[in-house]
Amino acid sequence: MRSSRQSPGWFSFVALAASLSGGPALASGDKALGEYLSSECTACHQTSGRQVGGIPAIVGHPADQFLALMDAYRTRQRSNDVMQTIAARLTEEEILALAAYYESLKPPG
Repeated sequence: MRSSRQSPGWFSFVALAASLSGGPALASGDKALGEYLSSECTACHQTSGRQVGGIPAIVGHPADQFLALMDAYRTRQRSNDVMQTIAARLTEEEILALAAYYESLKPPG
């Protein structure tokens, strides 16, 4: 049986393919699952859509960029111990779901 985790460059490939297609990045991500999983994210990333301290807002974040960032944390190209740990333990399905969910939210005007 194949593992639910793909190679580290998988997210970069998905992000590149989505950006080249010109279409929505993650129509296949399960937004309901993303909403369910988001409670851990909102402990640091505010639901207000505003950056607080050095923690960036992720509400309305484009899914392809979300994927690329999570891939960078997984492969330790971006430095943040907390995010590296979180990204490493999430499955691709979960990250796709979170990306679809956060992209679907509209930041406050």
